Amino acid sequence: SVPQEILLQTLEQAIESAYRRNAEAPENVVVKIDPETGEISVFREYEVVAGNEEVTDPELQKTVAEAVEIEEGVGVGGRVRVPENVTQAQLGRIAAQTAGQVYRQRLREAERDVVYHQYVSREGEILTGVVTRTTESAVVLDMSRGVEAVLSVSEQLPGEHYRIGQHLKVFVLEVRRTTRGPVLVVSRTHRGFLRRLMEMEIPEIYNGSVVIRGIAREAGSRSKVAVESRQPGVDAKGAAVGQRGTRIQAIVAELNGEKVDVVLWNEDPSQFVAEALSPAEVIEVRIDEEHRIANVIVPERQLSLAIGREGQNARLAAKLTGWRIDIRSDAGVAAAGAGGTRTAQASADGAEDGAEDMVEEAAQDAETPA
Repeated sequence: SVPQEILLQTLEQAIESAYRRNAEAPENVVVKIDPETGEISVFREYEVVAGNEEVTDPELQKTVAEAVEIEEGVGVGGRVRVPENVTQAQLGRIAAQTAGQVYRQRLREAERDVVYHQYVSREGEILTGVVTRTTESAVVLDMSRGVEAVLSVSEQLPGEHYRIGQHLKVFVLEVRRTTRGPVLVVSRTHRGFLRRLMEMEIPEIYNGSVVIRGIAREAGSRSKVAVESRQPGVDAKGAAVGQRGTRIQAIVAELNGEKVDVVLWNEDPSQFVAEALSPAEVIEVRIDEEHRIANVIVPERQLSLAIGREGQNARLAAKLTGWRIDIRSDAGVAAAGAGGTRTAQASADGAEDGAEDMVEEAAQDAETPA
């Protein structure tokens, strides 16, 4: 899997190292191997300077006058090579051993470099590894070819337990070089993991007839995904969910039960906000462009659903749409003139104002018979 040119360069460097060590040659020794015949040539490479007064080291430099006798047309700043009178026998047994050691070492480095570039091109993709060991801080996976991946605690889904030998899908965040070869930094909580899972499970997303316009995720608990159809006649939401929910359930299973809401993207912010708050019903959305606030009115019975447990539904909707969402019930709006109103707000950065109190109050109201 290592390209021939890299093998040749590695062998050339190995022989250079051996020759310098055993012949006490200076650093300007250069070795070249003919890829067709395998013939090895050793040269001394010199820097070309203007005249004798510029020569600071005759072992490394030649004047222009000397250089043009070796290679016509060379000028100041150029380099010329002079063949060394050396044979394979002169390298000797120790030189050959040294060359072999350096060659094997550099071959391993070259192989690691090839593997690194193979994996670095997979950043942002899902790969499958086998769990080889677990610690308090991370899970280590074998990704084949001696490459390991590290799934730190912060990138693990809450509630998941891993066992030795388990095959696990992970999202590649980064590929790092180490002295032991490339190491993958992976995640199961990143938004990209959910995006790639949907591409794998949903053909319409994979082929581009349905596109994902945004993802808001609280890993292990709940996510919202906005989709849009790019092909007439294709129901984006239906394609993503699948018949009887089969497609989305496969994704939920991979995410250890994390709930995934699929909503339709809309360029109209009021409609998008209303859709993002599903499964709650929305009566009206008033957009405040100046302050980037979406003022939402929902039925009294839907208030707790719109806000969600601990404000999660509203918070995810705000993250997905990029709008600060102010939710009020229709009864609360009517009561505003009587000296009070009930509201909960959620912003794209995840902050909520009054959401906890509103959730509890709205839940109590929902349980009270009309």
